[in-house]
Amino acid sequence: MTTVGDDSSGSAHRRVLGLPKYGDLGASSRLRFSQYLPYLAEAGLDVTSAPLLSDRLLAARYAHGGYGGSALLASYLSRCRRLASRGGYDLLWIEKEALPWWPSALESALLRGVPCAFDYDDAVFHAYDRHPRAIVRRLFGRRIDHLMRRAALVVAGNTYLAGRARQAGAPRVEILPTVIDLERYRPEASVGPVADGPARVVWIGSPSTARYLELLREPLAELARQRPFVLRVVGGGAVHLPGVPVEVLPWTEEGEVALLRGAVAGIMPLADSPWERGKCGYKLVQYMACGLAVVASPVGVNRELVREGDNGYLAADGADWIRALRALLDDADLRARLGAAGRRQVEQEYCVQRTGPRLAGWLREVSRASPTGDAGGRS
Repeated sequence: MTTVGDDSSGSAHRRVLGLPKYGDLGASSRLRFSQYLPYLAEAGLDVTSAPLLSDRLLAARYAHGGYGGSALLASYLSRCRRLASRGGYDLLWIEKEALPWWPSALESALLRGVPCAFDYDDAVFHAYDRHPRAIVRRLFGRRIDHLMRRAALVVAGNTYLAGRARQAGAPRVEILPTVIDLERYRPEASVGPVADGPARVVWIGSPSTARYLELLREPLAELARQRPFVLRVVGGGAVHLPGVPVEVLPWTEEGEVALLRGAVAGIMPLADSPWERGKCGYKLVQYMACGLAVVASPVGVNRELVREGDNGYLAADGADWIRALRALLDDADLRARLGAAGRRQVEQEYCVQRTGPRLAGWLREVSRASPTGDAGGRS
């Protein structure tokens, strides 16, 4: 448990219970909760962060494919005990849902009495309303809608998620993209001819999202017959694409930026389905922050992030992918121009330096003032 902030501002401070799904090992929690804590502290929001699932549990899931029933039950009981003390806080700041797969009426009862701000960076509602089992759809299909409707604030990562919140009847909806920290992400000083072996096209993600690379099996194989390049896969686990030279590297928070820089392009293939339309395009933001040109499927927020011919290309089919990547492999000046435009876009719109004060302001606005005049003085 981590507490951020102090009582130096007296009555201006608010106590916030942060309820992310994961610790910092979970990308969504790290990017949409942890990296904002300094900005919230500056705004007088004293955040106590209590993840539902520990880094140890998440590491076990990555290693073995599951959490383990007893450990998961203990995590839920700990979350319930934490919610029982909610009266000592001025705001509950929740990632997606406090108690996944619980009936929404029970969860709402445990949240009652304190304003709630829910954060969504993917279409978690489709895990319920598009579940293959009819009984799940019937019992839980509107679960997230009920939570959105009772929220003081819904923070959505893109317009698709915001649209669902508004449709559900959320009283206030704000859009906050998933962003990077400019202090960590810096492009190389110059983008010139490819050196030190074949050019690299990079993809970053997780084993669960590496399946999207299968969409490029044939286009990348054809491109490999036309041009020498290596596909660098960061964090995706074992990937095999026949005819495509693949370099598989593990992800680390400390090393991710260095592994992206120096590539000729960053790619983001996606299927076009409701779940993918809810994604926030974070890997595109990462690529652009490193000064890379990008190529992406024209799905969801990708259409907003990629400005055709300015910072990269949208590729609707195999021919588009081959044409875009071939152009970037062949033309260093083109790579430099598109990469510089993407970096400027990130500096203007997609960095925590821009979004941090914005989120802090929203959370202060929906938090309640302590009736004692000092949020730290309540029990």
